[in-house]
Amino acid sequence: MNVYLVQTELKWENPNANLLRLTWHINQTQPQSLIVLPEMFATGFTMNPQQHAQSMSDLAVTWMKEMSQDRCICGSLSISENGHFYNRFLAIYNGEIIAQYDKRHLFSYAGEHEHYQSGTDAVVFDFLGWKIAPFICYDLRFPSWIRQQAGVDLMLFVANWPKSRMLAWNTLLRARAIENQCYVIGVNRIGDDGNSIPHSGCSQVINFAGDYLIEPQSDREMLLHQYLEQGPLTAFRARFPFLGDGT
Repeated sequence: MNVYLVQTELKWENPNANLLRLTWHINQTQPQSLIVLPEMFATGFTMNPQQHAQSMSDLAVTWMKEMSQDRCICGSLSISENGHFYNRFLAIYNGEIIAQYDKRHLFSYAGEHEHYQSGTDAVVFDFLGWKIAPFICYDLRFPSWIRQQAGVDLMLFVANWPKSRMLAWNTLLRARAIENQCYVIGVNRIGDDGNSIPHSGCSQVINFAGDYLIEPQSDREMLLHQYLEQGPLTAFRARFPFLGDGT
């Protein structure tokens, strides 16, 4: 499976500018690929959902559906639904929503819990025969939540993770790959957000043994590509059947 990681600056609370830039990146990808965008890719990590959250029929979701012809587009958005706001991950393929995950662990340090509703359900979706589990940013710090999805082939982490805590980002992504014996992808933004908090990317791909397939990429806008194979994953788990000992 071909996967693409879009590491980009996000213009603060400016969906039109962000979607235009992301369109340029996606147009460089191959058909039948998985494309992973950062957390809240349309707005940045806004705590103003009353002004900037979108419904499931508004611009950002419609754009995802249009861009998903022959591709699976993944990322999270600030979503308004039934009187609540959610930091919602969506995976859309050929215009259809194939996965929807509301962020379980809200980042109280930034007051996210005061503006958004926490999700309750973990999600696994299938794309091209791959079992994929999505997570959003702060979820990365909660291995017991992530462990519920042990056995999937790939874990996705989309984020607006600040530059000041990149050691934690890099360390925890690698730990999640090792302990769950699966591929892990982390996609993070670059640039300063609307609160003047800098972000340095460090998007990456890690295999089931904790080895980097794409090392953390810092401070530059880029489209990263990796081809993933299931065969080596299956062989590694058969040789080292650690997952079964933890259930």
